[in-house]
Amino acid sequence: MYMVSCKDVAESWNISDRAVSGLCREGKIPGAVKVGRDWQIPADAERPADKRVKSGAYRKKNVSELSMPIGVSDYKKAQADYYYVDKTLMIRDVLDRKAQVSLFTRPRRFGKTLNMDMLRVFFEISQEDTSVYFQNKKIWTCGEKYTSHQGKYPVIFLTFKDVKFDSWQATLDKIAILLQAEFGRHKELFAEGVLAGFEKDYLDRIMSGTASEVELSASLENLSRMLHEYHKKAPVIIIDEYDTPIQEGYSQDYYEKIVGFMRNFFSGGFKDNPHLTFGFLTGILRVAQESIFSGLNNLDVNSVLEEEYSQYFGFTVREVKELLGAYRVENSYGELCEWYDGYLFGGTEIFNPWSVISYISKKCVPQAYWANTGRNEILDEVLNAVAPDVLEKLQDLLQGRTVIARIDMNVIYPSLGEDPANIYSLLLAAGYLKAVKGRLESTGAYMCEIAIPNKEISAVYRNEILNHLIRCGAVKRSSAEKVAESIYARDQKKLQAAMAEYLDRTISYYDAAEESFFHGLTAGMLALMDDQYKITSNREAGDGRFDICLCPRAKQLPGILIEVKYGRAFSDAQMEAKAKEALAQIDRKRYDAEMKNEGIANIVKYGIAFSGKRVRIESECG
Repeated sequence: MYMVSCKDVAESWNISDRAVSGLCREGKIPGAVKVGRDWQIPADAERPADKRVKSGAYRKKNVSELSMPIGVSDYKKAQADYYYVDKTLMIRDVLDRKAQVSLFTRPRRFGKTLNMDMLRVFFEISQEDTSVYFQNKKIWTCGEKYTSHQGKYPVIFLTFKDVKFDSWQATLDKIAILLQAEFGRHKELFAEGVLAGFEKDYLDRIMSGTASEVELSASLENLSRMLHEYHKKAPVIIIDEYDTPIQEGYSQDYYEKIVGFMRNFFSGGFKDNPHLTFGFLTGILRVAQESIFSGLNNLDVNSVLEEEYSQYFGFTVREVKELLGAYRVENSYGELCEWYDGYLFGGTEIFNPWSVISYISKKCVPQAYWANTGRNEILDEVLNAVAPDVLEKLQDLLQGRTVIARIDMNVIYPSLGEDPANIYSLLLAAGYLKAVKGRLESTGAYMCEIAIPNKEISAVYRNEILNHLIRCGAVKRSSAEKVAESIYARDQKKLQAAMAEYLDRTISYYDAAEESFFHGLTAGMLALMDDQYKITSNREAGDGRFDICLCPRAKQLPGILIEVKYGRAFSDAQMEAKAKEALAQIDRKRYDAEMKNEGIANIVKYGIAFSGKRVRIESECG
């Protein structure tokens, strides 16, 4: 329970501080406690008409009036001032499991930082009675076996979520600042006579910003020893988003330096450290192959594929239904599932928490909220390294199908160049894919059926694919915009002209081989038009197999069929003849039969011939 001062309560009740203090002394405010000279009062205390004080009024009276905790990672604030989904049973599971060091890998914005701050508040020694923040939570019903650990340990807490710089020196400087702030938080160490001379000198160098890189890399080990000696209790060490600077180092070319630093930093804090009770780390990737955790035999890894802790990151079905009920928008459940459900952590169905609370906060308007919380660097890396067979699988995924892939949760960024198939492991860990089902192999990897989780992530793929095609020159933004505008305006003639311009540009770029052309063209179609069209390629229809079919999701739009002929040395006359042949083939083999059966009357047909960078397009409507 969140505690407030007499002054805060006095302002709320419109009485004097002295009157509130008197009520506290007389025992008329349940839960009020004296801390030094001042009273601390439960934030939900109320003053009824008969002047007795009961629980409930200082807090907003209706749950539906509480704001959504968008971007709130402070546990005390989240559970007091916002709608808080209770995840405190994670503390019970941590104490039951007894792993000395636990690593939790989850996608960004799935509650990692908030959960780590919850652990900090629970375990940390404090002059404040921090048990009040848990007394109305699930963990407090579990008994003394668990509550006896509350407020009993010194805690080292660091979050690297904002360590994103384009040079190693700037990164090291930021880490030094974070360490300076964390050392400074433990003011008990600054008292005269607490530290030995060499330790005080080390502390002074950390606080003055003059510590060397080697001294910074030993900081977890040194601070944990100092706190253990002072409190006679080994500390808890919490490192949030540990891999953010590693990811940045990969993209900004200081990868080896950050990995070397982190290896020594974590080794001192977690490997055979006698000054450690529990260690907790969070991140997106495990990156164990980089030897950051080399020899750390007390590490308990919990990825998106493990059952343990699966319900604590993200919202479960029950939690979402309770949330919708609290805000009286139960009818939005179906739309919420379509857009933000679909993740499977272990065997637990999980909703994206950031998107859910954003959706409710924005009056239930569906958008790709999660995609806008940061750069999609991992997806961008994937597209830069993509091979034709991988692009073909991405197209299948975008069309709602599952594909088979080998998943290795130890995958690292440089492995993309070694084996492009590793992209599926990166995408799964980062939240861009879900594992529908899988089988653990003797190597420790999984053979999985994977799929895109939901409509939001599908929109992210389409946007990133289109941006990639524009950046690499395969598509002009103006061409893409013309296609989108003509679809929005339901203008068939304009669509026909825009498509011809788009196809001309795309074919001129993808001229290396017939296979790469089809993959690039289909990817572009999916990126441009998947919202309005169901897009398929090389599928049976009528009396044959069409090349590309765009079946409209709304009957007002025209259907689109594309048939392609390719040759390495076509003459102009051959180009014209082949384009007309392709167009005639659409009618001859009745590729439009399925669309006609679905009541789609208007169908635009494109016959295309291309040879090198030359293209000829014939089209007809009807």
